[in-house]
Amino acid sequence: MIPRVYAQKGKRVRLEGVAYDFGKCIKAVEFTLDGGQNWTRYDTPDMTDYQNVCWSFEWIPPKRGFYVMHIRSVNDKDECSPATAHVEIEVE
Repeated sequence: MIPRVYAQKGKRVRLEGVAYDFGKCIKAVEFTLDGGQNWTRYDTPDMTDYQNVCWSFEWIPPKRGFYVMHIRSVNDKDECSPATAHVEIEVE
């Protein structure tokens, strides 16, 4: 789990983490803020099966409230992480 992030409405917030899949190459990292209905995908070209992927995601919260961003990786066999990582975002 990624520690809770505190943000302000309308101001850019940067979220960061590391993805890995032992013995498989990560070809993309995906993010969702709507419980998995829609995923934003960022490809990670030129990765190898022994590299961790350091990712970052910038977002501007549209309104105050509590959000949960889920993150998953996709490996070279098109398999998604069996469980997503998540970060709680509290927006003032």
